[in-house]
Amino acid sequence: MLYKLFYYFHDYYTPLNVFRYITFRTALAIITSLIITFIAAPWVIGKLRKLCVTQYIRDDGPQTHLKKEGTPTMGGILIILSVVVSVLMWGDLSNKFILIMIAAITGFGLIGLADDYLKVVKKDPKGLRGWYKFGAQIVLALAIGFSFYYDPNDIYIAKLSIPFFKKWLVDLGWFYIPFTILVIVGSSNAVNLTDGIDGLAIGLVGVASLANAIFVYISGHAGFSQYLHVLYLPGTGELTVFCGALFGAALGFLWYNSYPAEVFMGDVGSLALGGALGTLAVITKQEIILAIVGAIFVIETFSVIIQVASFKFTGKRVFKMAPIHHHFEVKGWPETKVIIRFWIVGIILALLSLTTLKVR
Repeated sequence: MLYKLFYYFHDYYTPLNVFRYITFRTALAIITSLIITFIAAPWVIGKLRKLCVTQYIRDDGPQTHLKKEGTPTMGGILIILSVVVSVLMWGDLSNKFILIMIAAITGFGLIGLADDYLKVVKKDPKGLRGWYKFGAQIVLALAIGFSFYYDPNDIYIAKLSIPFFKKWLVDLGWFYIPFTILVIVGSSNAVNLTDGIDGLAIGLVGVASLANAIFVYISGHAGFSQYLHVLYLPGTGELTVFCGALFGAALGFLWYNSYPAEVFMGDVGSLALGGALGTLAVITKQEIILAIVGAIFVIETFSVIIQVASFKFTGKRVFKMAPIHHHFEVKGWPETKVIIRFWIVGIILALLSLTTLKVR
């Protein structure tokens, strides 16, 4: 909104012409969401504590986590609000991709909010029942998928881009819709599973948002996309503003979520952030790149699947505890060491994903 307002007067005051540049507005989005999150967090934490919206710690997890009992949760509401407000201020609201991203992060956030409400407020340890939770995620992802599948202006409908090759596209046909659901819902739940120790998930989301910012900016820039042999997708460059807002919110929240955490994001935050990353990947045809950038999220998810399958069919556990970050904690790694090392791997993976821009 402010973007349009300021840019409207650029004919009368030339310096306001700077608002036409996505990079400038991205910087503003980062600063805005960071300030909102950083300043509002103490009030939100105090309010959550006063309302007894605090985390329940299961006794079958790492024993070192028992001291986290009573830490305020559902802080993801603040992340979503700061991202949305920042994007509304500096993003181009006539851009359909911006509107889809706002709908995605808000929609998945509402699903997580319902789950958190039942767990924390209603004291139901099971929260939102599995079929309702996954069903709502699938319906939302289905709506997002159809919004792209029936877009007459998208010349790359139902195409999957293969990294490391020059515009190698695989036509998924009708399978594009279930594939989209798999990517978005899978990403949403992968971040949710990773959010088990202080600052781990939000730090990795911050790294992924920076990498995604580079990809969406290039894919929306005719010159850069042609030079780097990346699919040119008009309008996607505006999503750089969204990625910037997401990065700023992640930094601001990390200040309070770093070890020892003063607040947890809850499912309202993790499902929303994962859903947003998955939707970004679908929009820019970078689903495989998402698996590289977010490989930690993928590994965390598969560690749970492997653990459950192994115990069900053999009666034995592959890991000491799942998700895999708990495995290392049980082995004796301090929580801070697990977090930092996973962040380091996440940064390396993000850099690896960026190499696909030149290795084609």
